[in-house]
Amino acid sequence: MNDTSVGLVFRAVRISLRLRQGDVAKRAGVSASLVSRIERGHAGTVQLDHLRAVAGVLEIRLELSPSWRGGDLDRVLNARHSALHERLAGRLGRAAGWVSVAEVSYSIWGERGVIDRLAFHPERRTLAVFELKADLSDPAGLIAQSDRYRRLVPEIARGRGWVADQVGCWAIVADTDTNRRRLDAHRELLRGAFPADGRALREWLRDPVARVDGLAFLAYPQPRTGKRSLTMVKRVRVARNG
Repeated sequence: MNDTSVGLVFRAVRISLRLRQGDVAKRAGVSASLVSRIERGHAGTVQLDHLRAVAGVLEIRLELSPSWRGGDLDRVLNARHSALHERLAGRLGRAAGWVSVAEVSYSIWGERGVIDRLAFHPERRTLAVFELKADLSDPAGLIAQSDRYRRLVPEIARGRGWVADQVGCWAIVADTDTNRRRLDAHRELLRGAFPADGRALREWLRDPVARVDGLAFLAYPQPRTGKRSLTMVKRVRVARNG
């Protein structure tokens, strides 16, 4: 859906709700001129958080779908994820006392999923769950996932004969400028759930005497993409009422 179509949808929904542009602007915390700009077909010039705020007032679901002119976007994302796996495996291999496995699938208590990497330190009876993120685009989802792992992992590990007293959850994030900006934008939320950083991770891996949760950046080789670029395509869907 192009910007002109987006504007038409926003305007039609606003009118159907019997709202003025000023009413929408006030509820969304933006200016009336911004609402007007969206409706006139200039949504692409509006900051994404403002566009989402206006969409929320109008009960419009706004979805972003990434596409790439290079074609095989899944292959690029999988390559980045695999590179993080390799770097983390190397770091764990250099830390004495740890055993680890990758891609641990589970089905327990009606919940299913795959843990990127699960590690165990027998001497300290400590488990470590590593969630790898090439793209830090969903902080709330990451936190919810880590909470679920912390609840399920002791039982999952017992199936491997790993009995632990504590579980540390770590988000391992690709070290990119975009991901660092996202951390800055959601610092209170993310650091509240993952207070430790990369330096603390290195120290903890050497001797995990207590539970530590953290978010650490990990550098990895950038996949070759030539001059091709990633493009974010906006798709607008009107949520059904009732």
